[in-house]
Amino acid sequence: MTRLRIVVLGMIGSCPFAGQTWMFLHWLRGLAGLGHDVWYVEDDVLWPYDGRIHSVTDDWSYAIDHIARCMERIGLEDQWSVRFSPVEGACWGHAGIDELYRSCDVLLNIVGTRLREPHLAAPFRVYVETDPVTNELQWASGDPLPPLHFAEHHAVATYGENYGAADCGVPLNGVTYVSTRQPVDVEVWPQAFTPDATRFTTIGNYRQDGKDVVYQGNVYHWSKHHEWAKFLELPARVDQRFCLGVTADSADRAKLEARGWEVVSPLEFSLDAFGAYREFIRESRAEFTVAKDQNVRLRSGWFSERDVCYLASGKPVVAQDTGFGNMLPTGLGLFAVADVDEAAAAVQAINGDYRRHCEAARQIAVEYFECTAVAGRLLHDLGAD
Repeated sequence: MTRLRIVVLGMIGSCPFAGQTWMFLHWLRGLAGLGHDVWYVEDDVLWPYDGRIHSVTDDWSYAIDHIARCMERIGLEDQWSVRFSPVEGACWGHAGIDELYRSCDVLLNIVGTRLREPHLAAPFRVYVETDPVTNELQWASGDPLPPLHFAEHHAVATYGENYGAADCGVPLNGVTYVSTRQPVDVEVWPQAFTPDATRFTTIGNYRQDGKDVVYQGNVYHWSKHHEWAKFLELPARVDQRFCLGVTADSADRAKLEARGWEVVSPLEFSLDAFGAYREFIRESRAEFTVAKDQNVRLRSGWFSERDVCYLASGKPVVAQDTGFGNMLPTGLGLFAVADVDEAAAAVQAINGDYRRHCEAARQIAVEYFECTAVAGRLLHDLGAD
């Protein structure tokens, strides 16, 4: 294997929440585990988020400290650089960002930072689309920005693993995609068997506005509250506690709690990637979660980074079906469900043979999501290895 210099372009400082943070850290761990010279770079126009005041700010101290501590925890303490381009001299970490672009073999643009002139010096730029469908729907509906963004890259990889399948309705707009998936470091996320744990949990946002797309006369929703509505009666259907670590306003919280859901704010523990966030997952009995309407109706095959952390921890996952069962084994440790009846049956199956489902969940993470294997497959499929 040729040792490559790889720049991972991300946004940990502007979005320091654990779910986003772990997404980048797992890619970094996987690539470094293959023996490559791996660099994390944040080079954007986005202002940082400060978890001390829970706000976007012009003070970079919180964001830089978070990035530095995370990189140290994964053994890459000298392999990062941050530049906030709107302010002259606003640079931290390794000073030579432009030289990193010129000297790298691959730039992996995880999530999709809008590239500027300095980024274009990288000889092979790959957009890793972690949130599929929206770009494709906007493109097919005439929005000029997605094709321009894609054109800044030499290749596009997507978590929409079901793209192009007979049952997938996502318009591909003539783009050739490389399929990839969410990596997880199974050493950093060891199995935690907790048979006395009482709650199925999940973490995320209940309601988010602003990214619905009209495609062929139909509205495809971004906010997950539309999908949660399909499962509101689940606590009444099974003898099982459910706890949602979700951001929800008072009206949404009252509606959920009236139907038997426990609701806790994820804000504080989601800012502690290596501590409270991991413990919330590892102390859970299993996960129950939904997906965005866009992924569900069009069967993109998307699967969540958070779900993979549950699986690696040996926690069974019951997730709303997006077509991921075309790529992943389901029915033991992992369930793809379309409605509340299927969700109730999955919960009962897990509780009926809990240890077996926990062991199966862990095995799925090891066999399908282990970070060096996922990273290696992506580089091979890109022709970059």
